[in-house]
Amino acid sequence: MPATVKSKKSTSKFPENIEPMLATLVDEPFHEPGWIYEIKWDGYRALTYINNTTVDIRSRNNKSFNEKFYPIYDRLKKWKVNAVLDGEIIVMNDKGAADFSDLQGWRSEADGHLVYYIFDILWLDGEDLTKKTLSERRKILQSIIPGGDATLRLSESFDAEGKELFQLAEKFGLEGIIAKKEDSLYHPGIRSKEWLKIKTEKRQEAVIAGYTKNEGTSKKFSALLLGLYEKGEFVFIGPVGTGFSTKLQDELLKKMKPLETSKCPFKTVPDYNKPSRFRPNPPKAAVTWLKPQLVCEISYRELTKDGAIRHPSFKGLREDKNAKDIRRETETPVEHVIKEEKVLNNKKLLSAPAKKERKTLLNPKEETQTRNIGGHDLKFSNLSKVFWPKEKITKRDMLNYYYQIAPFILPYMKDRPQTLYRHPNGIEEKPFYQKDVTGKVPGWIDTFPYFSATEQKQKHFLVCNDEASLLYIASLGCIEMNPWSSRKQSPDNPDWCIIDLDPDENTFEQVITTAQVVKQILDAINVPCYPKTSGSTGMHIYIPLAAKYDYEDSKEFGRVIAKLVHAELPEFTSIERKTSDRKGKMYIDFLQNRPQATVSAPYSLRPKPGATVSMPLHWEEVKHGLQMKDFTIHNAVARVREVGDIFKPVIGKGISIEKALKKVKVIFDQK
Repeated sequence: MPATVKSKKSTSKFPENIEPMLATLVDEPFHEPGWIYEIKWDGYRALTYINNTTVDIRSRNNKSFNEKFYPIYDRLKKWKVNAVLDGEIIVMNDKGAADFSDLQGWRSEADGHLVYYIFDILWLDGEDLTKKTLSERRKILQSIIPGGDATLRLSESFDAEGKELFQLAEKFGLEGIIAKKEDSLYHPGIRSKEWLKIKTEKRQEAVIAGYTKNEGTSKKFSALLLGLYEKGEFVFIGPVGTGFSTKLQDELLKKMKPLETSKCPFKTVPDYNKPSRFRPNPPKAAVTWLKPQLVCEISYRELTKDGAIRHPSFKGLREDKNAKDIRRETETPVEHVIKEEKVLNNKKLLSAPAKKERKTLLNPKEETQTRNIGGHDLKFSNLSKVFWPKEKITKRDMLNYYYQIAPFILPYMKDRPQTLYRHPNGIEEKPFYQKDVTGKVPGWIDTFPYFSATEQKQKHFLVCNDEASLLYIASLGCIEMNPWSSRKQSPDNPDWCIIDLDPDENTFEQVITTAQVVKQILDAINVPCYPKTSGSTGMHIYIPLAAKYDYEDSKEFGRVIAKLVHAELPEFTSIERKTSDRKGKMYIDFLQNRPQATVSAPYSLRPKPGATVSMPLHWEEVKHGLQMKDFTIHNAVARVREVGDIFKPVIGKGISIEKALKKVKVIFDQK
């Protein structure tokens, strides 16, 4: 099919606002099969919406670039396409390189030639292209982009050695390179590890919080005082006193004047006159504080142990960034990213879904049916009983679901004692919990003993071992499956640690934001984690432990992570156990990591409206717009057949809690 031909199946409404996909910063260049490399242009990221004769160029923070960069706007008006494009706006200097400082002062063509380098296409003539691979999208883009245009240019990709391209970027004074996986999809608003950026010099975005003027200086100001957000607080990271022309100082003062304030925006007033071995006798300086709204970019040589910047140089204002979004950007070791990608690729191959579709277990007519499962005759009765009245979903439908999903859910059920959560009359009637099954189940069902202190006698949990026991549990009216985190072979040692995000008066958008922060923190300490919807209102994030630690270790590690997440999002999260103490905030629950505590299993149905499913997700899917109703009894089996069991790593190699806590101490200064 030609690239520009419409497909009825893919027709979609013209998108009004797409957040750009972001790249992860890594520490060094590399070359791996399946990756392509592009130049990292030193300019403003810009998404363009062309709908018939209407053109809208927008920044990352959704500000219009139409008037500011009018030559690009005028040229796009003449391009007869209906498309959404992603690219970078730069000013090309006399040497043919992008110059970010020139872009700051650009007013007309006399200030330099504007170029819009387009590197991706997200929508074309009614077709959503974000679900196509990068290679497919680039072929489509190449087929429509105007040739020989000095203003609209294709940002070329290079199937070359990444290290060689990086050396050329250094030689010609470019900002760096971008590495992208050829088969990567476009995930709006996600900072993906399928796109990586490698910079030729260290850079950091920062918020301007004030400026100083040294005693006796003739300059308009001596240095800008910079800050960013860490753990929910606005912190000082140092001054920058180089990189300004007189003209630029005048322009900055005009922008800073309306923001002047008598109040220091930092919690603690920084000692900006403090002597150091670099400035043993700093001049006396007066300070003017600013409301923290202006964002700039600096280059620097290194960071001090306390996180301050050393030898910074001002590069320019970032009008395309919001001050509240500015965080410290740390380099991820590229070897970890590549290793993780290879592991995920191997997991995808190992978990590739079966080609053959599994048929339903029970026919749609008989009210009582007997089936031999694994050598055991199971009798299924009351099959037309409606379990979800609004949706008219029956007990038969529920049992057929568990039969079809059995190959995928069993790895998280096998050998695990179960807390039975029974809904024998459906979701609108009162359910009950059952732990003890002593003398109440067939002899072939496995059990696990426990001692009841209240009744002073031995009791038994049911243990799920196979497909027959899974379907037996479901036949009891257990809509939801609740296995232990540990197996009977090592009952005191869980296979995973769970961070349970349990909202109260929160929106699901806030749940997603919190999950993303959990991921960022765990990425920073090189701890893998795997998300799934709860199937209700929250999310569960699993960390593999491989039964190497006891429940107390798991709970305390979960407590550390919960505290770090809460410190980043104190306005709407809580780690208070008592509901009354949370004041309507989302509970970051680490106490699920206790003996006998359970959450719904991966792929488990939930006794909720819509017959939702607790569905494992790729992290790229954990983004705003995700909803619980996306995964239900009606579509879950088809999804898992398509993507396979992406949750398998949680029962694979476990992390080292000791190493993780050391990194927490180094990075987050935990004591």
